[in-house]
Amino acid sequence: MVVSERKENTRFGEVSVVKLTNSGGSYVELSSLGAGILAVGVPDRAGKIENVALSYGNVEDYMSDGPCMGKIPGRYANRIAGGRCVVDGVELELPVNNGPNHLHGGPDGFQNRLWKTQLLSNGVCFSLVSPDGDAGYPGELRVTATYRWSDENELSLVMEAKTDRTTIVNLTNHTYWNLDGDNAGSVLDQELFVAADRFLETDDTLVPTGCLADVSGTPMDFRKWKKLGKDIKADYPALKFGKGYDNCWVLNGAVAGELIDEAVGLRSEKSGRTLTVATDQPGVQVYTANWLTGSSPENRHGRKYEDYEGVAIEAQGFPDAPNHSDFPSQLLHPGETYRRTIVFKFGK
Repeated sequence: MVVSERKENTRFGEVSVVKLTNSGGSYVELSSLGAGILAVGVPDRAGKIENVALSYGNVEDYMSDGPCMGKIPGRYANRIAGGRCVVDGVELELPVNNGPNHLHGGPDGFQNRLWKTQLLSNGVCFSLVSPDGDAGYPGELRVTATYRWSDENELSLVMEAKTDRTTIVNLTNHTYWNLDGDNAGSVLDQELFVAADRFLETDDTLVPTGCLADVSGTPMDFRKWKKLGKDIKADYPALKFGKGYDNCWVLNGAVAGELIDEAVGLRSEKSGRTLTVATDQPGVQVYTANWLTGSSPENRHGRKYEDYEGVAIEAQGFPDAPNHSDFPSQLLHPGETYRRTIVFKFGK
C-alpha cells in the first residue's frame, strides 16, 4: 500500500489530501475537509481504472457546498424536525437549514470543518473536537473517522465518538456514486439492491412520521435488483416529496455492533463494476441526487453536475430518532463510545 499526502492552502486554511494506492493500482483520495472521500479509482470489467465518486475540480469547493459531496456530516446526519428535540430533559434548539428542519448538523456541521490528519500504514485517521454547545448540541464531542483501503478494493470507514455530557450523534458518509465514472452522466440505468422490508414514511418535508412502511407493492421495493430509474417518476408520495428517492430504509436484521455483509448493492451493466455496502447501522438513506442541478461547483472535467448523476448510499441511524422513542436510540452518554462501521466493497 502506498500512502501519500499533499497539503493545499485554501482561503479557509490548509487542507490535507491523502491518497491510498493498493497493489493493483486502485486508489482512494481523502480530504481533511469534512473527512471526505474525493475519489475512488477502481477497474471496470476490462480493467480500466476510473474514479466512481462524484468529485469537484478544486478542494476548496467542498466547503459549504449544498450536496455535502463525499463528506461526513454531523453531529446529526439527516433531519431533525423543526430543529428541536429533548436530550436529558433539556429541549435543544438546533439551526434550521433545510426548510423547517435541521439537516446534517446545520450550516457549520462537521462536513464544513477541517479535521486533523494522522496517516496509517493502509489508511488515514481524521479527528475533530466539537465543543460543548456547538450548534446547540450539549457536551464536548471527540470524533474520529478512520478510513482503510485494501488490496481487495474494500474501503472501510469506522466512525467513533465520545462525549462528556449526554448528547446525540448520527454519523455517515455522503459520497455520490456512479459506477460508470464520475463524469458519465445519469446513474438511473444502474441497478440497486437494498436488504430492507420497510422504509421510513415521511411528511412532505422529508421528516419521518414514525410509520415504518412495508415496501411490498411500492416503488420503494429494492429487495430484488432494480434500475434506479424504473419507478423514480411514479405517482407515489415518497417520490413526489423528494423529486426522486431520498428516503431511509430499515435494514433487515440490524443488530448494534454486527455487520450486515450485503446491506446494499449497486451494479452497472455498462461498466461491469459493482459496489456492495456492509454496515452495522440500522438504516440506509438512498438519495438519487435529485437536486444537483445548479447546486454544485464544476467537477474535475470542467462542467457542473445535473440531477440524477450519482446516488448517495448513506448507512446511518434513523433521521429524527431523538423525537421517536421507538426508533433505535442515537443518544451517547459519558463513558460510552459511539462506534459505527461502513465498508464499501468494489468488484467487477
